[in-house]
Amino acid sequence: MKNLCILGSTGSIGQSTLEVVRLHPEKFNIVSLSAHASIEKIVEQCIEFCPQTVVIGSAHAAQKLSLRLLEENLSAIQVNYGSEALLDIAHNPESDTVMAAIVGAAGLMPTLAAVKAGKRVLLANKEALVTSGAIFIEAVKQSGAELLPIDSEHNAIFQSLPWQEQARVGHCQLNQNGISKILLTGSGGPFRTWDFSELETVTPAQACAHPNWDMGRKISVDSATMMNKGLELIEAKWLFNVDVEDIQVVLHPQSTIHSMVQYIDGSVIAQMGNPDMRTPIAHALAYPERIDSGVAPLDFFSTGSFEFQAVDFKKYPNLKLAIEACKSGQGACTALNAANEIAVHAFLDEKIKFNDIFKINETSVKKFVSEQVSNINEVISLDTRAREFAKQLLATF
Repeated sequence: MKNLCILGSTGSIGQSTLEVVRLHPEKFNIVSLSAHASIEKIVEQCIEFCPQTVVIGSAHAAQKLSLRLLEENLSAIQVNYGSEALLDIAHNPESDTVMAAIVGAAGLMPTLAAVKAGKRVLLANKEALVTSGAIFIEAVKQSGAELLPIDSEHNAIFQSLPWQEQARVGHCQLNQNGISKILLTGSGGPFRTWDFSELETVTPAQACAHPNWDMGRKISVDSATMMNKGLELIEAKWLFNVDVEDIQVVLHPQSTIHSMVQYIDGSVIAQMGNPDMRTPIAHALAYPERIDSGVAPLDFFSTGSFEFQAVDFKKYPNLKLAIEACKSGQGACTALNAANEIAVHAFLDEKIKFNDIFKINETSVKKFVSEQVSNINEVISLDTRAREFAKQLLATF
């Protein structure tokens, strides 16, 4: 039985993880859960899964959560709060597997704590690698942690690799096993068929209406701008130890082929399935075993044709910016991620327009592109400064 810590249990990935766990009570034991502020949701999870420890975002929320658990006769569950408490459950020896599903840069430090503790880390927080790349991978090497990707694209790439490369995520040598290219698929989001001129009037509701995936609001906006694909490209570079030039983004509107690996003999191996995050979650939870995820098998007789298109960078300038940031170095990637989080939240709060997200991101990357980071404290410092700079930019829109 695996003992799980789920960082971000009330978010989309966290809830999907618990759905898979629910199907296999004999295989998984929930040791700890965390949420930012969703008290009622995490109370429901505590009632069902009885973790030892729960971490919430603030002292006030912790007080409310403790009272609710007392009402449910669950006072034995320990309630802690804040960033230090997240680190505690991430490296606590009671758990052997950590689902890193906290959205954004906030997930970096607890994910890194799990890595340093040598855990099996199920990486759904792409920002950890985007913001700290080489530092993060070096920590994986030093601790012997096992890194398994959860993003559907990276999980698809992982499944399409030979077993030798699956065993060394973070320090792969793909050319030694005849691999020439990674093909990273993306749906193109809800505006794939829109004219560029129409994007100026996009609303948050429209941006969050993804045609295939059910995701959180921030990630949905990132999908609409294709920044999500840009962050995934940076993550893929570090997970699979490849150059940016060895990764090609391919638009695939149906989201049925989740990504592909191209071999030098002309073969292309793809991982396919219905667009449901429970599939990669179940794969990583039980790896190398296969278990039921609760997802219906792909029905080829009702599945439409497979389409593939090149990316129009005029329509998706954020993706182009992410590719250039990846080529420029860690400072540009850290600043890009920080600015994008500020810009997307401002858009969701209707403070800026959809196209302004790119303007804030581009200006922020130019500001910090020459920054060098050599340790995690420098990463955090740069992240903080980039966020402050992006917030100042908001006043100009």
